[in-house]
Amino acid sequence: MGILDGKVVLVTGGGNGIGREVALLAAAQGAKVLVNDLGGSVAGGDEGSTGPAETVAGEIRAAGGEAASNTESVTSMASVKGMVEQAKDTFGGLHAIINPAGILRDGMFHKMSDADWDAVLEVHLRGSYNVTRASIELFRDQQEGAYVLFTSTSGLIGNIGQANYAAAKLGIMGLSRIIAMEGAMKNVRSNIIAPFAWTRMIATIPVKDEASAQRVDRMRNAMRADQVAQLAVALVSPLAKETSGQVFAVRGNEVVLFNQPRPIRSVARMEGWTPESILDQALPSMKADYTDLGATASVFPYDPI
Repeated sequence: MGILDGKVVLVTGGGNGIGREVALLAAAQGAKVLVNDLGGSVAGGDEGSTGPAETVAGEIRAAGGEAASNTESVTSMASVKGMVEQAKDTFGGLHAIINPAGILRDGMFHKMSDADWDAVLEVHLRGSYNVTRASIELFRDQQEGAYVLFTSTSGLIGNIGQANYAAAKLGIMGLSRIIAMEGAMKNVRSNIIAPFAWTRMIATIPVKDEASAQRVDRMRNAMRADQVAQLAVALVSPLAKETSGQVFAVRGNEVVLFNQPRPIRSVARMEGWTPESILDQALPSMKADYTDLGATASVFPYDPI
C-alpha cells in the first residue's frame, strides 16, 4: 500500500532531475503517472527529444507500475490541456500535478536580452499558469486536487544574475497562494517548494573562484533530487489535506518552512508625512529592520545536513 494508491499524477519535467525522481517515487507510492518532458536542453529553445519521458515511463512499467509519457511543452496551453485529457483517457482521471519543469537563462540584468527574459518567464510562470488553469476546473468539480509548484530561493531571497528566474519564481509564489485560497472550499490544494538539489540546471552555475567551487561541491554531494521528491510526493497525498498555501524548501535532509510577507514594522505621524520627515524620521526608525541584500548563500551559510 502506498500513500498515492488509486491516484493519477502528472509530473512535468519528469525525464530528468527532480521530475524524474518525483515520477519514480509517485509510482512507487501507488500512483499512475503521466511523465511529461519536452526533452530539451537546460536553456530551452531546442526541439527536444522523446527519449527522457518515455525512458522514465518505461522504468516505472518495468517495476510493475503504470505510466505513460508525453513530450509536449508546458508553455502551450493547448498542449497542457492535452496532457490533462491524456491522463483522463489513459488512466481514468487526474488528481495531482507536480510541476518542476524549467530552464535557466542567467545573466546580469543590465545585460539581459528580451529573449532571455521572455523564455524564462514563459516556461516557469506561464508554464505554472498553464498546468493549473488547464486542470483547476476538473479539480474543483471533483472536489479533489493538489498542486506542487516550484519556486526558488533566487526569488524568495535573491541571487545575482538571475533576475528573470527570480521574477518568475516569486510570481509562482503568488499564484500558488491564490489557488490555495480559492480552492480551500473545494479540497483543492497548492504548495510550493524551493529545491536545493544537484540537477542539470544547477550544474550550469559558473565556478569563478574557490568559494563557488566549494559551494557547488556541497550541492553535488549532499543535496540530491530524490530528497526533494520525498516532500513533493508527500504534499500531493490526501494525507496532507491540511497543508495548503505553504512555502517549503528542501536542502539535503532538511525540510524548511518559509514565512510569507507580513508587516514587521510601521510608523505613523498624526500630521501626515512629507518627503523630508520620511527621510528624517520614518526611514531611520525602520532601518534596523531592513532586510539585507545578502544572497541565498548568506541565509544558508552552513553545510547541508
